[in-house]
Amino acid sequence: MYKTLICVAASIAVVGCATPLTNYQPQKREISEPPINSINEAYVGDRMLSQGTITERDALYFPVTQKTSFQHTIQQGYYPKRGEDAEYIQYGISNEPGAGKIIDGPLSDPTQSVTLRKADNAICMFTIYNMNVDCKTGLNFNKQNWSTADANSFQQTLLYNGKVGSKVNIGYREFSGDMARPAFSNAVEYDLNESQQIGYKGALLDIIEANNQMIKYKVLKNFKVR
Repeated sequence: MYKTLICVAASIAVVGCATPLTNYQPQKREISEPPINSINEAYVGDRMLSQGTITERDALYFPVTQKTSFQHTIQQGYYPKRGEDAEYIQYGISNEPGAGKIIDGPLSDPTQSVTLRKADNAICMFTIYNMNVDCKTGLNFNKQNWSTADANSFQQTLLYNGKVGSKVNIGYREFSGDMARPAFSNAVEYDLNESQQIGYKGALLDIIEANNQMIKYKVLKNFKVR
């Protein structure tokens, strides 16, 4: 019993009880890029045209994988904001592409989010038991705006695949969130000797210059609104 009390007292000394913070709302925005009448350049594999819905949110970004004071590993990537109060800002752990993960040590409680302590910029692990533990200052991170494809939205994009002779190859893809829909991916060739304008599913581009490495074009129309 005496040993148990010592362990409990020691635990209280290194953790802080808290509550999950969920008062932050990300913003959703319709995109249709690049703008109509703009002149742009794209290289092989680049997106030439995009339309859909994105989610914009505040996030912590860790440029490299780092260790905390105890036994947690913070992997490189984004951690989206969940909420904040007077003392802390909480950032979640996401499954979206580009998101970072927390690797818990064998003796640690599972981590549900990452907490930034405002007083000293310390990073803490917020456990499933609603405690901020293993706080450490001096870690390498910064606050950024993180844009991702909305999980339930429909996305369309044109990609540049290169040029052979007088023909340019343009790829078309449809996405549901960040996942490509295989049945709705296509590649189309256009002969620039026949016309300098190329179109697909309502989108219309005027090709100014093209070779097997890059393409320069003017956006005349974007995809039709579904």
